[in-house]
Amino acid sequence: MDFTAAVVAWYKEHGRELPWRGTRDPYLIWISEIILQQTRVAQGLAYFRRFVERFPDVRALAAAEEDEVMRCWQGLGYYSRARNLHAAAREIVERHGGEFPQDYAEVLALKGVGEYTAAAICSFAWGMPRAVVDGNVYRVLARFFGIATPIDTGRGKREFAELAQELLDKREPDVYNQAMMDFGAVQCTPQAPACLVCPLRDGCRALAEGRVAELPAKQGRTEVKPRYFNYLDVHCGGVHLLRRREGKDIWRNLYEFPLVETAEAVDWLVLEQGEAYRRLVAGAGTVAVRRMTEMPRHVLSHRVIYARVYDLEVERFGEGMAGYVQVAEGDEGRYAVPRLVELYWERVAGE
Repeated sequence: MDFTAAVVAWYKEHGRELPWRGTRDPYLIWISEIILQQTRVAQGLAYFRRFVERFPDVRALAAAEEDEVMRCWQGLGYYSRARNLHAAAREIVERHGGEFPQDYAEVLALKGVGEYTAAAICSFAWGMPRAVVDGNVYRVLARFFGIATPIDTGRGKREFAELAQELLDKREPDVYNQAMMDFGAVQCTPQAPACLVCPLRDGCRALAEGRVAELPAKQGRTEVKPRYFNYLDVHCGGVHLLRRREGKDIWRNLYEFPLVETAEAVDWLVLEQGEAYRRLVAGAGTVAVRRMTEMPRHVLSHRVIYARVYDLEVERFGEGMAGYVQVAEGDEGRYAVPRLVELYWERVAGE
């Protein structure tokens, strides 16, 4: 069976119509590829349209304030993608005169661009013979060729990259790469793949050996650790407090309520006796707890966050709150916040 020809033939009949296809603009291709990292097409489509409407070219993105970029990204998660996009756009303007680099090594050197994204941009924009290898490609190759080498090892990554490059249609690398990605996303899906109507079924090793559910293989999984967030929605006279997250933790540069993180779930009586809480309310006068909202657990790639939000009305903003941004009710939309905070606002608005 000619694997490459079969996949391309399937794509020409069943490939998805997406707004970033049919263009050779590397900027649009780059934005789409970054958005689709860790994001389903159905969700990413609306974000792509809004993002390129606001930032139609690399100069517009480079000139924007980071807070505005983060607001456009709000809800997509993995916010380092947005920060890297912004930094890379400024790099393109400063180092390349605002023209997207056309050399593979220079594309790969852009902040936030790995081998997969560089190969996608270069093949889709300029027809360079660079094979893409993402989760969809791993799955299709592992199943069809019966490869049990774990994809999360150096050996596995090299093996799959070499095989993908060997199979690449050098005449139409862009078409072949799109075909492989769509085939994995639509036909050879992670769960319940359509094996009975698959054009590759006669040559698929995993199907013949009953190993479809086992492949691709992984050596180990990232340990998911719980974190316990106690948010304090502090307000006084219709003004709320927010603070921008700093450092290298999750949600960097997004805004959130004053936070007391604890090693385990604690109730209010324990929380209000803690030093972090007492520092925050120092000088605030009377504090009234109006309600507590228990949020559904919030699952990230390597963390599960258990959050409670306490609605606090204070007599005044004391010295313990000096480092926070004061936000009038109705102006919250000016600040990019984690999805967890957004969900809380949606919940209380409906009460």
